[in-house]
Amino acid sequence: MANYQTFAKLYDELFDDAAYDDWFQYAQKNIQNPQGEILELAGGAGRLAIQLVQSGHQVTVFDLSAEMLTLAQEHANAAGVDLPLVQGDMREWSDYSKQFQTITSFADSFNYLGSLVETKMAFEQVAAHLKPGGQFLFDVISPYQTDEYYPGYMYNFHDDETAFLWNSYGVEGEAHTVEHELIFFVYDKQIDGYKQLTEIHTEKTYELKSYIQTLEQAGFENIKVTGDFGRQDVPDAKTPRWFFSANKKG
Repeated sequence: MANYQTFAKLYDELFDDAAYDDWFQYAQKNIQNPQGEILELAGGAGRLAIQLVQSGHQVTVFDLSAEMLTLAQEHANAAGVDLPLVQGDMREWSDYSKQFQTITSFADSFNYLGSLVETKMAFEQVAAHLKPGGQFLFDVISPYQTDEYYPGYMYNFHDDETAFLWNSYGVEGEAHTVEHELIFFVYDKQIDGYKQLTEIHTEKTYELKSYIQTLEQAGFENIKVTGDFGRQDVPDAKTPRWFFSANKKG
């Protein structure tokens, strides 16, 4: 548990603030009913949700990680905003009965699910927690990202107390799947040295037609797909990330 608490804080500190600004601008431009309540699914440390609250939206954050939700509460307190928090698994949260006008989910959240079956389960839960006609906004990485961009990718960062190494690899025999090896070296005053923390994250994606078909099966219509945070109206073969807007039928 201590390791994951450390990881949650380190991820939050290292994440690119510019990406949150892009997601915020995408959401602001594409939310169809700004007056309706929003659920930020897999909302992590709440940074995007806080931006949305500060712009006048009513937002709730839903996430699996208690550690991330603790960070979200800390960020909300620092920003002086009210941010309801819900802990749960996006694949099964039928015990939570509230419905929303809009549900958003960004930063590869669905790519961490283990199969298209699990993705459909999550989409069905989203539909169940949307009001009739409600909107679903989310993104996923594309096969170009898993097959061409990520294999062999490396990123390194260090300051006086932390070093971070990120290496990505393709997964043999697994279509459109990539593993990220994340290694942190964190200075520990008690031992006057560095502790190594390592995690392996697996991301999986599917062909665009599979996402569209799964959304339709889960009860969505009016499905629109763009790239580059909505700036690319028609995605092409090298689009790294797809952005979806869909409405619950009825």
